[in-house]
Amino acid sequence: MAPKAKQKTKPLQQNRLTENSAVYKRLLLLALAVVLTIIIIPKGSFIYDHYHSGDIASRDIKTPHGMLVPEPELTEKKKSNAALAVLPVYDYDPRPTRAVVAKFTDTLAAVADEVNRMAQRDAAKKMVTPESKLSAAVDNSDIAMPISSEASNGVAVTPPVNVAELLGVELTAEQLTVLRRLAADEEFVNRFTQSLNTVLHGKIVGNLALFKSNWHGEIAVRDLATKKEINVTDVDGVLGLNEVIPQLKKVLFGKNKGKKDGLTILGIVEKMVRPNLTFNQSETESRRLAASEAVLPVLLQIKRGEMIVREGERVTEEQVRKLRALRSSVEGTKIIRSAFGLLLLIILSFYTLHRFAKLNIRKYDPQLRDLMFLALVFVSFFIVIKVGVFISAAMQSAFPYIDSVCYYYALPFAAGAMLVRIVLNSEVAYVFALLFALLVGMLFGSNLLLTIYALVGGVTASHWVRHSKARSNLYIAGLYLSLANMLAVLGIFALSDASLDIQLLYRLVFAFIGGFGCAVIVNGTIPIMESIFKYTTDFKLLELANMNTPILRELMIQAPGTYHHSIVVGNLVENAAESIGANPLLARVAAYYHDIGKMKKPLYFAENMHLPENRHDKLAPSMSALILISHVKDGVELARENKLGQDLIDIIHQHHGTSLIKFFYDKAQQRDKDAQVNEQDYRYPGPKPQTREAALIMLADAVEAAGRTLSEPTPARIQGMVQKIINKIFIDGQLDECELTLKDLHEIAKSFNRILSGIFHNRIDYPEPAYKERDKEQNKEGKGDNSSDVKDDEPREVKGKKNGKKEGIKGDDLYREPAKDTRDSDERHQEGSADDLKRLGMS
Repeated sequence: MAPKAKQKTKPLQQNRLTENSAVYKRLLLLALAVVLTIIIIPKGSFIYDHYHSGDIASRDIKTPHGMLVPEPELTEKKKSNAALAVLPVYDYDPRPTRAVVAKFTDTLAAVADEVNRMAQRDAAKKMVTPESKLSAAVDNSDIAMPISSEASNGVAVTPPVNVAELLGVELTAEQLTVLRRLAADEEFVNRFTQSLNTVLHGKIVGNLALFKSNWHGEIAVRDLATKKEINVTDVDGVLGLNEVIPQLKKVLFGKNKGKKDGLTILGIVEKMVRPNLTFNQSETESRRLAASEAVLPVLLQIKRGEMIVREGERVTEEQVRKLRALRSSVEGTKIIRSAFGLLLLIILSFYTLHRFAKLNIRKYDPQLRDLMFLALVFVSFFIVIKVGVFISAAMQSAFPYIDSVCYYYALPFAAGAMLVRIVLNSEVAYVFALLFALLVGMLFGSNLLLTIYALVGGVTASHWVRHSKARSNLYIAGLYLSLANMLAVLGIFALSDASLDIQLLYRLVFAFIGGFGCAVIVNGTIPIMESIFKYTTDFKLLELANMNTPILRELMIQAPGTYHHSIVVGNLVENAAESIGANPLLARVAAYYHDIGKMKKPLYFAENMHLPENRHDKLAPSMSALILISHVKDGVELARENKLGQDLIDIIHQHHGTSLIKFFYDKAQQRDKDAQVNEQDYRYPGPKPQTREAALIMLADAVEAAGRTLSEPTPARIQGMVQKIINKIFIDGQLDECELTLKDLHEIAKSFNRILSGIFHNRIDYPEPAYKERDKEQNKEGKGDNSSDVKDDEPREVKGKKNGKKEGIKGDDLYREPAKDTRDSDERHQEGSADDLKRLGMS
């Protein structure tokens, strides 16, 4: 019961692993789609061409949606008009001029009073006699304080008027005298005060000429006393500071020039008058700025589908503004909408193409590791292309005579497909190239022509790097890619109807450079991918094909027979792989390493035995079979230790499949005929060959070993032997899980026959010396007819007597035939070969 439970548990574990792998693949697909969406959508929109005024448009550009394009010139003009419409603000403060009138009125009144008092004092002095003075002195002799003349005359004592302090200005002696004299003239004072009040109650500015230069028909006047604002449209009532005195003079004296005393008084007024209407620049600028900012931008409406620029046209400044608006038109919810749409399209493209290829393309079967590699290549090269777009825009600024579009043709669109073809296979590379080209078209604003350019380049590059046997093949592929790029550029130019100019030459040059650029990038990237994902590429195989690698040198020393056998198998599989379209480099290198496990016990394998010693004579058949089987496991361990790569490890594991070690199986049955011998104990654990290269090594391994048993390897015998071995392997079901067809088996047989016939070609029999001929005749007479059937040209079989039967050790291979089967006539082999071909459908 326990074994059955174990058998049930194993499929369950495999199903769980398969389910987990499918979940990881879907998550990887979703993550890749999200990352590519973020890369493709910059600031919420696709990349449109960057143009400057005067550039030539490389393609037609239409608006995918309606939009409003700002008109900065019209907006600035509107703002300027709004600012100019704001009235200049003037502050009107009547209090300083009213204070001047009040000061003059009070001062003149005070001076007039002082003059009157002085007149009264003088009159009182004239009325006092000498006798009254003496009497008053006698009566008041006891008082010590002196009595002033004014007090003695009965007049009140008042301090003199400080005119300068009252007016607030410095006065000269002449002005003070005139002021005292005119203050007594009541008529003049009344007329002067009235005129001063009339003139100073008007609006006075500092510079009337400057005021009129800023006059535009109306001003805003803020009355600081009443906190009210009015608009003034009449400039005639405004006086300049230098016009106040002439106006006063005119009011006071009319057409007369006026007396000198009046002019002196006006000089005092001129010192006191200040402007009462001043320009408030800060408030005016603040209002103009607010009015300018309140102006809404002028927008030009662009409808959906409207042509912005046509290919070949000279781009105007207005078209440049429209293109800039197109690049920045998607914002807010539109960004989310565009991102969601692009994400959905990417997921659909990836899923549908992946499913179609997996169900309909025979060699398309990427595993999780392969999908991770593809995702990394996608993201890496899209970042490179995105950076290249920005560099192209910067290059146009540095070299304005080259359009930025020209630089696009130098971008490494085909490098990803080249890398995928080298690491994986052509089927995956073609699917990758198609998806990559579609996304490139989305990146460049749904540009179909650029999509075709990227697709043609990717397919061309991936074709020319197939089975690269040297790194120089990359640059040959780069040359073909450059030529394909240039032809694609010519096709795009012919479709565009653009005029023939120097820009076409620039595009051809950059397209040529792009091909070699891809080769350089791939050459530097391959070692990185080999290291990260543990892939065995053709370039890694070229390094392993060097016969001086440590493990092959050790194989040559420890097991020279196996080493020679591996080289011959390598020659067989390389030619056979070329004939059926498999990877000849992988087949040859895998053949070199397929038997490295024999180094641990080399003397137990026929090709390394020192005859007549045979170590298997002392072992039970089951132990001998176990030793032979162990060389597969030992080879896998050595391959992992030496980091040969998973492809070689798989072939080492599969090159014997589940084949039967027939010699020891038969020997076990002969030893104990009554016992039940378990056939599984004498079969290799497998798995069966999964690839054509592994199957080729299985066939070549058996054919090469059996070929050494042929006593007379004529072409007919070689052909019969090859067909018989292929028949047995085919009938045993060892080729059921690989992709070899009957046609492939026919081509493989032809290739094996050709190579083996060259190896076992007939040689000329050289005459021997006379004394050797005599010795040979004497030996024949001595032995008579009882000579042995053993021939010296059968190194693969040890002849002996045991229980009256012959035994032969054929090493680890089931399909090495004993010598008696190879001594039939050529006619029998020819007939058998024909029958075998008919059975396999090869005739």
